[in-house]
Amino acid sequence: MSAYARARHIVCGSAALALAFWLTSAASPAEPVDVELVLAVDVSLSMSPAELEIQRHGYAAALTHDNVLKAIADGAYGKIAVTYVEWAGTTWQRVIVPWTVIANRADAEKVVAQLNARPPDSARRTSISGALSFGSDLFAESGFQGTKRVIDVSGDGPNNQGAPVNLTRDEVVKQGITINGLPLMTRGGFSSAFDVANLDRYYSDCVIGGPGAFMIPVNDWTQFPEAIRRKLVLELAGPASPRWAAEEAAHLPVVLADDKQATDCLAGEKMWRSRGWGLDSR
Repeated sequence: MSAYARARHIVCGSAALALAFWLTSAASPAEPVDVELVLAVDVSLSMSPAELEIQRHGYAAALTHDNVLKAIADGAYGKIAVTYVEWAGTTWQRVIVPWTVIANRADAEKVVAQLNARPPDSARRTSISGALSFGSDLFAESGFQGTKRVIDVSGDGPNNQGAPVNLTRDEVVKQGITINGLPLMTRGGFSSAFDVANLDRYYSDCVIGGPGAFMIPVNDWTQFPEAIRRKLVLELAGPASPRWAAEEAAHLPVVLADDKQATDCLAGEKMWRSRGWGLDSR
């Protein structure tokens, strides 16, 4: 065989192997899970370093809580897939924990170890719409097939950059994705001209959506760990489950999505446009 023929044989063989690998990968079925869950966490500059740490610790404690692990075990498959994303402005999203299966405490502790591996960063502006678009794209590369797909978004202010949040919400919901919310009404960090008085109503009217969507407001940072725990249990259980009914009996009712929009979903953008100089940290 000539040198040219040998080279051609090697190239063709490599191409065939690559094609076979691609076909095998493409044909691999997605792993079934009960829920594919994107935890989208606000790290805009209106949050103090201490508050960013409270958020991280709150999610870590919730993911390893007995009630959350029991809710996971109660599912048809007994496992979920989760990814943890921190977000701020339109182009600022960071995957802190890539898609990971949680089926037991050991799995949950591995996620917590990744959360604790480095301190949270922060960045300017607040683009809930950017976080929702980024989160919805993550499902395409998860490698899992969830009975439910949920974006769990937490934040301490309205959208002030990027596409209108209600329009983005509607586009994400059309994909069969549920968006739940955790509005942080703590006022414990840097006071901002961009706060809205009724952030819980803003989240209810403009952010959450999809089948069974709900939100749980946090009025004080001491409430945060319990709110996260409860939110995860409800997301994994669903409104029709006995576990949801038990949570409702033990706590104040959660706020479900409202079809009648009352809040100005462009409130954050309008405040940004009318800002004074030096008030652009958020």
